[in-house]
Amino acid sequence: MKQQVHKLVKIFAPGSSLRRRVAYSLAIVRLVLVPVILLAIYYLFRMGWILDRVVRIDAPAATLADKASIQMMDARRAERNYFLLHDPDYLQANRASLASVEQTINRIRDLEPEEQPATQKALNEVNLYRQRFEAAVSHMEEPGRAPVERIRMVVRAYERDLNDFLRQAGRKKRSQLIDELRSRVGSFDAQITKTVEAGDPIMSQVSADLQVSAQEVLQLASDLERRSWERVQQKHAEAHQLLYRAEWVLSVVSGFVLVLSIWISFILPRQVVEPLLGLKEAVDHAAAGNYEIEFDLRGEGEVVQLANSVRNLIAHVRQKV
Repeated sequence: MKQQVHKLVKIFAPGSSLRRRVAYSLAIVRLVLVPVILLAIYYLFRMGWILDRVVRIDAPAATLADKASIQMMDARRAERNYFLLHDPDYLQANRASLASVEQTINRIRDLEPEEQPATQKALNEVNLYRQRFEAAVSHMEEPGRAPVERIRMVVRAYERDLNDFLRQAGRKKRSQLIDELRSRVGSFDAQITKTVEAGDPIMSQVSADLQVSAQEVLQLASDLERRSWERVQQKHAEAHQLLYRAEWVLSVVSGFVLVLSIWISFILPRQVVEPLLGLKEAVDHAAAGNYEIEFDLRGEGEVVQLANSVRNLIAHVRQKV
C-alpha cells in the first residue's frame, strides 16, 4: 500500500467577498476618474468660451473701430474736396461716408454693450459733424460765397511749385523725394483751406468746428480699437494660463490614478492568486493519491467557499478509497 504523505494547505482570504472587493476597487477608480472627466469638460468649455469671445466679439470690434476711422477720414477728404470744387459728387460721398460711420459704430455697440457710453458719444459727434457740414454747405450755396479766383491762383502756384520740384527730383534720394512730396501735398491742402476760410469768416469757424468734431470721432474710434485689442490680449493670456492650469491639474490627478491603479493591480491579484495556487497544490496532491491533506482556512468569501468545497471533495474521495 502506498504511503500517504501529509500535506498542509493554508488558505488565507482576507476581507469580504471577492466580487465585493473587485466592485470596491472599480468604484474607487471611477470616483477618481469622474473629477478628471469633469475637469476636462470644464477646461474645454472655458477655453471654447474664451476663443468664441475673441473671434466673435473682441477682434471684430477692433476691426470695425479701425474701419470707422477710415470712413471718417474719407468723409473729411470728401468735405475738403467739396469745399474746393463744389462738386455734388463729393457732397454725396461725404454723406455716404457719415452713414457708413454710423452703421459701423452701431455694429460695435451691438457687439460690445459695455462700450455703450463711448459708442453713443461717437454717434453724437458724428451727428454734430453732419449738422455743421450741412450748415456749411447751405452757407456756400449762397451767391458770391465761393472764392473761386483765389482758389485758382493757389492751384496754379502749387502746379508751378510742383513742376519745379519734379525738375529737381533727379538730384535727390527716393526717400527724400517721398517725404518732400508728402509735405507739399499737405501744405497744398492747408493752403486751400486757408484760402476758403480767408474769404469768409463764417467758413473759418465752421472749418474749425468740423475739425474738432471729426477729431473727436477719430479719437473715440481709436480708443475703442485700443480697448478691443487689449481685451483680445487679455483673453489670449487667460487662455494660456487656463491651459497651464489644466495641464497641471490633469497631470496630478492622472498621476494619482496611475499610482492607485498600480497599487490595485498588485494587491488584488495577490489576494486572489495566492489562495488559488494553494488550492491547486491541494488538488495536485490529492490527484497523486495523497489524501492526507489538512486545510487551514482563514477569512471568508468565494475563495474560502471554494476551499471548503475542495476539502469536502477530497474527504469524500478518501472515504470511498
